[in-house]
Amino acid sequence: MPVRPLAAQGGVHPVHALLLGFPVSLFTAGLIADIAYLNTAEMQWSNFAAWAIAGALVVGGVVLAWAAIAALRGRNGWLYPLLLAVMWVLGLVNAFQHSRDAWSSVGAPGLILSILSTLAALTAGWLAFAPRTTGRIIR
Repeated sequence: MPVRPLAAQGGVHPVHALLLGFPVSLFTAGLIADIAYLNTAEMQWSNFAAWAIAGALVVGGVVLAWAAIAALRGRNGWLYPLLLAVMWVLGLVNAFQHSRDAWSSVGAPGLILSILSTLAALTAGWLAFAPRTTGRIIR
């Protein structure tokens, strides 16, 4: 049996995979906007980051609920939904951080939270599409 991604094995529904692309790209966009804000001090970059993070949280909540229901039904393990939960909680704290005024909205804490939420989203995306093996040797 060849090694195939979880999506090809029926583990991740195609719509779920499509929705997972939103938090991955929006958290990454928020991180890039934070870096741009720290380099330029143009407030619009912080606003863009806040909106990107909010969008990632909305769609990420749907993805998390979908993954948790799939795990409860026994279709997948709990590592993927747990990673999505970490991503969502970090993103929520990051959204609260970005709701502050001016420089304090990003700064070191906002940038660190953006990095952590982006890494969690990228890792969740990788985990959803990583090849799974059965542990059997094929001859």
